[in-house]
Amino acid sequence: MNDTAKKPILTRLKRIEGQVGGLHRMVEGDRYCIDVLTQINAVRAALHKVEAEILRNHVTHCVADAFASGDVEGRRQKIEELVDTMGRMTR
Repeated sequence: MNDTAKKPILTRLKRIEGQVGGLHRMVEGDRYCIDVLTQINAVRAALHKVEAEILRNHVTHCVADAFASGDVEGRRQKIEELVDTMGRMTR
């Protein structure tokens, strides 16, 4: 992952850590179930955003570099890896 993308991703992950800690406190404090579920949904959405940013970075740099290198086997591997990853992400 390139350094330009890393800092905002780490910032988002730190925020998500805080959200998960808040969920823990909500459950301990017997908060209303719907409020807990709403926060779980917010954490899930935040994780999806991080996932999209990391995927964007991977395609923009790792996959693009494999194509620019002219290495046919490297390209094939990156495509296969990307297809497998996208399949896991959509389950």
